[in-house]
Amino acid sequence: MTVTEIITTMLLLASLPFFLAGTLGLLRFPDLYCRLHALTKADNLGLGLVVLALIFQADNVQQIIRLLLTWLLVLIAGATVAHLIARKARGDGHKHWSRQ
Repeated sequence: MTVTEIITTMLLLASLPFFLAGTLGLLRFPDLYCRLHALTKADNLGLGLVVLALIFQADNVQQIIRLLLTWLLVLIAGATVAHLIARKARGDGHKHWSRQ
């Protein structure tokens, strides 16, 4: 294995806990707002590590730019959709979770 392949493998393995955390947050957190937070934060960081891993495998600058633009688009789309869902839920009267 080359150094590039080792770095790529390490970054891909580092992304797995973030995807797992986002999935567990979606399944286990008590309310919509906590679930949205888990998905948008953890999955975006996991995707960032995947993109970084793929950058090490890219052949030219054009591929790197495409990867970064794709990640940026996903970041913007994820944040926008989460905001819209939270706004609609709040407008519909969904309450925040509390221990009481």
